[in-house]
Amino acid sequence: MGKQSRLLAFVMAILIGAVYLIISNPPKLGLDLRGGAQLTLQAKINPEQGINEITPRIMETAKFVVEQRINGLGVSEATILLSGNNQLVVQLPGVNNPAQAERVIGTTAQLDFRKQKKGTESELRARLQIQQAATIQREILKNSNDQKAIAENEEAYKKSVEDLKGIFERTGLTGNMLKDAVAAPTGNGPDSWQVALTFDDKGGDLFAKTTSEIGGTGRVLGIFLDDKLISSPSVGPEFQGKGITGGRAVITGNFTLDTANELALQLRAGALPVPVEIVENRTVGATLGADSILSSIYAGVAGLLLVLIFMVVYYRILGVVADIALITYAVITFALFSLLGVVLTLPGIAGFILSIGMAVDANVLIFERTKEELKAGRTLYKSVEAGFYRAWSSILDSNVTTLIACGTLFWLGSGFVKGFAVTLGVGVLTSMFTAVTLSRSLMLAMISNPNFRKPEYYGMKAFGKISTTADLDAIAEERASDKKNDNTTGAVL
Repeated sequence: MGKQSRLLAFVMAILIGAVYLIISNPPKLGLDLRGGAQLTLQAKINPEQGINEITPRIMETAKFVVEQRINGLGVSEATILLSGNNQLVVQLPGVNNPAQAERVIGTTAQLDFRKQKKGTESELRARLQIQQAATIQREILKNSNDQKAIAENEEAYKKSVEDLKGIFERTGLTGNMLKDAVAAPTGNGPDSWQVALTFDDKGGDLFAKTTSEIGGTGRVLGIFLDDKLISSPSVGPEFQGKGITGGRAVITGNFTLDTANELALQLRAGALPVPVEIVENRTVGATLGADSILSSIYAGVAGLLLVLIFMVVYYRILGVVADIALITYAVITFALFSLLGVVLTLPGIAGFILSIGMAVDANVLIFERTKEELKAGRTLYKSVEAGFYRAWSSILDSNVTTLIACGTLFWLGSGFVKGFAVTLGVGVLTSMFTAVTLSRSLMLAMISNPNFRKPEYYGMKAFGKISTTADLDAIAEERASDKKNDNTTGAVL
C-alpha cells in the first residue's frame, strides 16, 4: 500500500495548502453579495465626427476604454456587460463613491503621438525597465492583502508613468486624426503580424513631419493613451528628412495575432471619441449583500450536511470515505476560486452547490459497482479495484458532458452566467480528482486493516459466496502480491 500512502500524503499536502490559501486570500464577492455601484452607459451618435450609427465595433472599443478606466480605479472584480445595441452595464462591487466612478468612466479617451526628446535615448531604456518591473509587481500584488506594499507599488507605478511622459514632447498629432488601426499579416508566416495605421489628410501631414524629424536618429515615436505609453516604435533612417508620407504606416515587431489586435484596439479607443452618457447610477446596499451571503451559507451548509448524513446511513463505511472526500473536495474547490480570482456571485454559489451533487454522484457509482462485485463473490480487495475500474467510464462520460455545457455557457453567456459556468466547471474537475485519488486510496487503506473488513460495515450480510475467513485470507494474499508489484495493482486509469 506504499503507493496509496503516497497519494494520501499528496492530497493532505494539497488540503493544507488550500486551507492556508482560503484564510490568507478569501475569494472576492460580486455586486449582489458585497454591495456597490452599478452604472448604465449609453453611447450616442456624433454626426460631427462622422459617427451616424453605433456599430458593434464601436461598442467593443467603448467597452475596452471603460475597462481600462476601471482598472485605474482599482476595482479588479468589476463586471462590464453589453446591453442591447448601444449600452454598457458596469458593476463595481465595493465602490462607495459612485460619483467618482461616474466622473472617471464618463470622460473620453485621449490618444496622441509624441516624439522623443533629444539626448534621452539611454534614459528611455532605463525608464521602460522601471515601468515594466512596477507593472509586473502590480499584477503580483493585485490579489494581495498587503495594503502597504500595494500603496508603495502604486506610487512607484504612477511615478514611472510620469517619468516616461517627461522624455517625450507633443506633436499635435492626436487620435482624432487617426481613421483606423487594424491588425494585418506581414506575409512572413502565420505567426507574424503588424498593425496598420490610416490617418486623415491633416494627420498624414503631421505624421510625415514627425517621422522626418526622428527618422534614423535612434529616437522613437511615443504613442500615448490617456497619458500612458502603450507603444514606442522606431523610425528607420530611410525616412530621415522626408518622413512617412501618404497617411499610411505600419508598426512592426514581434507581434502575434492577439498582441497586434490588442494594440489596434487601444489605438482605435483613442480614435473614436463616441459621447457616452450615464443614464443610470444605482447603488446596491450592503444589507442586501449581507442577507444574500447569509442565506447562501445556510443553503450550502444544510445541503452539505444532508448529503453527508445520507451517505453514512446508506453506505456505512463507504459513506464515511465519501464524506471525507466530499469535505476535501469542498475545501480544495473553494481555494481554487481564490487562486483563479473567481468573483463569487449568487449564481456562482449555486454552481458550487450543484457541483457538490456531482461529486457525490461519482462516489455513488463507485460504491454501487463495488457492492455488485462483492455480491458476485469476489474478494473485498478485488471488488474495490473492480468497482473503481467499472465506474470510471460512467464518471468520465457524465463529467465531460457537464464540462461541455459549462464551456458553452461561458462562451455564449455573460456576467453572472459566466460565473455559474466557471464555478460549476472548477467543481466538476475537482470532484473527478478527489473521486479517483482520495476515495480510492482511503478505501484501499481501510480494507488493509482487519478491523474494517466486516461485511456489515458495507451493508452486506456476507461477501458473496466466500466466507469471511476465506475472504480475509484472499485479501492477505493480494496484499502480499501488491507489495511485490505495487504499480500493477495500484493503477486503475
